[in-house]
Amino acid sequence: MRCLLIEDDTHTARFIQDGLRRAGHDVTVCGDGPSGLLQAGTHAWDVIVLDRMLPGGTDGLAVLASLRSQNDHTPVLVLSALAGLDERVRGLREGCDDYLTKPFAFEELLARVEALGRRAFLAGNPSVLNVADLSVDTRTRRAFRAGRPIALQPREYQLLEYLVRHQGEVITRKMLLAAVWGYHFDPETNVIDVQMSRLRNKVDRDFPCALIHTVRGVGYTIQPASDETAHD
Repeated sequence: MRCLLIEDDTHTARFIQDGLRRAGHDVTVCGDGPSGLLQAGTHAWDVIVLDRMLPGGTDGLAVLASLRSQNDHTPVLVLSALAGLDERVRGLREGCDDYLTKPFAFEELLARVEALGRRAFLAGNPSVLNVADLSVDTRTRRAFRAGRPIALQPREYQLLEYLVRHQGEVITRKMLLAAVWGYHFDPETNVIDVQMSRLRNKVDRDFPCALIHTVRGVGYTIQPASDETAHD
């Protein structure tokens, strides 16, 4: 499984990361809420392990609330030293799928993570995202339009997946720079314009209706094609 671990304590994070990797899982670690939210929104995950108390002005429950408000239903296991019944109930009501108190045995954490992954898989948690006749398979990182494969470079795929995950929204240049390139500032380069031009050429060139559109002076959006949709 692809696991996102959001944990600020480096010793705990390394302990969990090493154990999950030994069990055969792929693990990415973030040390604070903002970077965790960025990773959660940029890639597809099978399970998120989320520490309740985080630095950076965004605690675990705020991260969880943000994910759920964006209709991200990735299974989330919350880790917390707050073991009281009220706190566990609060975590579950905020949208977590399981709540494990610290200290914990790694064997229990592993069992809970794998149970969440199995539950999501059996529930048919979709790995394929769709916009009109465009399909993006987040597990194989392949894209198709009207059943025809689209040959994408890694950066082009990242751009497309991010747009599709936020279909109908206006995505600014700064959002794309942060999500795809990891820049939290505008380096005053035309890299986005060049990459988006290439992506649009591959996604829309051979079809009568465009899916990717420029919002002049703001950024880009992707939305279902209609008869009135024209290439811009």
